[in-house]
Amino acid sequence: MLTPYIQFLESIFQSLNLTEYYLKLLTQGTAFLSVVIGSMVFYFIAWFVINRTIIKLIKRSENDYDDILIKNKVISRASYLVPAYIINRLVPMALPDFPNVGIFVQDTIEVYVIIMVILIVIALINAGFEIYNLFEVSKTRTIKGMTQVVKIVVYIVGSLMVIASLLDRDLGTLFLGLGTLSAVLMLVFKDAILGFVGGVQLSLNDMVRLGDWISMPKFGADGEVLDITLTTVKVQNFDKTITTIPTYAMVSDYFTNWRGMTESGGRRIKRNIAIDMESVKFCTPEMLDNFKEFRFISDFIKSKIKEYKVHENTEILHPDSMLSGNLLTNLGVYRVYLTAYLNSLDGVHKEMPVLVRQLQSNEKGIPIELYLFSKYIDMERYENLQSEIFDHILAVTPLFHLQIFQSTTSFKQR
Repeated sequence: MLTPYIQFLESIFQSLNLTEYYLKLLTQGTAFLSVVIGSMVFYFIAWFVINRTIIKLIKRSENDYDDILIKNKVISRASYLVPAYIINRLVPMALPDFPNVGIFVQDTIEVYVIIMVILIVIALINAGFEIYNLFEVSKTRTIKGMTQVVKIVVYIVGSLMVIASLLDRDLGTLFLGLGTLSAVLMLVFKDAILGFVGGVQLSLNDMVRLGDWISMPKFGADGEVLDITLTTVKVQNFDKTITTIPTYAMVSDYFTNWRGMTESGGRRIKRNIAIDMESVKFCTPEMLDNFKEFRFISDFIKSKIKEYKVHENTEILHPDSMLSGNLLTNLGVYRVYLTAYLNSLDGVHKEMPVLVRQLQSNEKGIPIELYLFSKYIDMERYENLQSEIFDHILAVTPLFHLQIFQSTTSFKQR
């Protein structure tokens, strides 16, 4: 194909009165340079066609998948193979009297093609990952760690192919040689291997997803999962700091995933307030008359008065009445009031348990525990509701002739 062109160049350069060697060197060198320039011309033509026609047509289509291929430069990188193909085919014809140079150029082109194929495959993997993320399943099953493993395999195989090409060795021989380096490779890629195993377990067991709220005190993590990679899980804490956790640690160590709470639509409130034992007493008629005015327990108090046949002229604190167990205590009325109050709040989840219970008394008084669920999952509204509830409790407790227990030791020491 290039023989007539080389003969034409020889006829031109013969006027320079060069020796035969230098004449061939100048002639075939010029022919090789012409091949390189020609291949670049064809590359720009291919690039122009791709960008001006193919890519424009793809962008006009309603399909998003082909747009992702363009974004990840799959098509543009494929155009880089055009000049390599031309040079590889024509260089032996351009340098017939310099076969060693031709072989060197072809070996270089071979390495270049391998590198470009690696980049194209990586671009395809990235595009496939983005396409996968368009589906709903990607929100529950992330494959980022697996794609990173595939990339590592591609890079390793590509690197071995480059080495085999440079050393003129068979690729299978190099793979067999890697067996002797397996222990070293296991040590070097230990984190990647453990991370891959951990990532597979996290995905298959649905232990954590992107967007989950997790707590892992060992690593100081308490926030939303931003990213799950081959070796790390990235968590954005509520103070906007970022914590990275080894992927395998999510399997081998303890962590809390609050997804169940989020999906249920309720966030638990479980706190208690200590009541001074000495303030607990039976209700007097005056106390009951006062409690009747409390909106949340008015009907309850009236029904109890009618049930116990308690009248204004009845001595409610008669010893027989106290020993019979029929009398109300201010603590019992207090618990009924708190239950009714909690059920009246819009922010409390009514379809979940709402309990006000008495725990085992101790040296710090009688713990009255509130166990309920907030409709609000976000931190701000959840904390506001919790504060609102306990602000009210602290203010209303003295109205039931009860006292909140608090240690005065620190004040006495002062």
